[in-house]
Amino acid sequence: MNSTASMINGYDESNAANVEASTREMIAQRNALLGPCYKLFYENPVRFVRAEGVHLYDEQGRPYLDVYNNVPVVWHCHPRVVEAIARQASTLNTHTRYLTDEVLTYAKALLDTFPNELGHVMFTCTGSEANDLAMRIARFHTGGTGFIVSSYAYHGITQATAEISPSLGTHQPLGRDIRSVPAPDTYRQGSENVDERFAAGVEAAIANMQRHGIRFAGLIVDTGFSSDGLQLNPTGFLKQAVDVVHAAGGLFIADEVQPGFARLGESMWGFSRHGVVPDLVTMGKPMGNGLPIAAIVVKPELVREFGKSVRYFNTFGGNSVCIAAANAVLDVIRDEDLLTNSRQVGAYLRESLAQELEGIDCIGDVRGSGLFVGVEFVKDRASKLPDSGAALRVVNALREKRVLISASGAAANVLKIRPPLPFSKQNVDEFMEVFKEVLPEVR
Repeated sequence: MNSTASMINGYDESNAANVEASTREMIAQRNALLGPCYKLFYENPVRFVRAEGVHLYDEQGRPYLDVYNNVPVVWHCHPRVVEAIARQASTLNTHTRYLTDEVLTYAKALLDTFPNELGHVMFTCTGSEANDLAMRIARFHTGGTGFIVSSYAYHGITQATAEISPSLGTHQPLGRDIRSVPAPDTYRQGSENVDERFAAGVEAAIANMQRHGIRFAGLIVDTGFSSDGLQLNPTGFLKQAVDVVHAAGGLFIADEVQPGFARLGESMWGFSRHGVVPDLVTMGKPMGNGLPIAAIVVKPELVREFGKSVRYFNTFGGNSVCIAAANAVLDVIRDEDLLTNSRQVGAYLRESLAQELEGIDCIGDVRGSGLFVGVEFVKDRASKLPDSGAALRVVNALREKRVLISASGAAANVLKIRPPLPFSKQNVDEFMEVFKEVLPEVR
């Protein structure tokens, strides 16, 4: 894995000699002003000055095909979203302690995409805040403190969510009351009994908590297991684990920041693929197409006493401008039928990849759903040993040919293909043409 604070596909200062002088100067200025904590993508970082559709443009006006960024879910600078933001910013921007129509209109539209059991929405600014709030509610309702997460999960950057994010690395230890369980890996373990294996891991983690005097509060997972290398299948494998959680008095929190908003092509939300109704659902990044808005959706009975005893307020959570952006995003997803596009174009992408990669020994698996696809690189198909070097060479070779992509998984060996939802079959062909050019460099 990349050595830069364990960040996958992170820029390493030791590679500075291979970066052009103007870029080095900008990196130096950035380091002086922003400090050492901020990281950059790619061996050769790229500077952007504008974006439109599924492309970003550098200072020379060259387009880069975006096959990675899920934040501009309805594409970069979508005119309907831009117009909604501008109109609202010139009219009113305030918080949720005043009565306004827009927040109610959006809340109803959002809740209409969920099962009836999930009846309240609470707004935050970021997915980290949403997960933090969901944990607070779960702990208040259950009286427990212990949470179970997947072994390479990422759930945020607040103190509480960093402590449930193993992917942040060993210098960010898990919380004392947190236990991790292996994510499913059907490539290595097969697709049989996935539900039983995962549920057994959850059950063992609960027992371990009890053995150490920790009261169990809940299970929180990204329903696409995105940071774990995109482990989506088989559909339905989460249900048995959720049953175990409920039997133990805990709650199930579905983190939909990455798999939600029609990303997986089969339904609006990733949890739907598993035939479960979560107790709480969190969402973030794509919600406002880049503006800071996130939320939790929750069963009303879970916040009845919480609302009386603790209350909740967030000055910018649910502000008028961000709500306008979020409402426009929902409208675009519906009016342009991006769920269908995600399903159809995603299937075409997976078929194109599988056909091109057939028989290539360093490619172990192509998996995914909708416009969320993983390509796993291995030393060889017999050993199935992860090959992070090959994956990252492809990521950086694509960058040099102006295609943006990244990687995921504990071994950083899974290409993470996650373009904006209006991605077309023509865009897939454009991506595949460049992908075929760079692949011989790692074989």
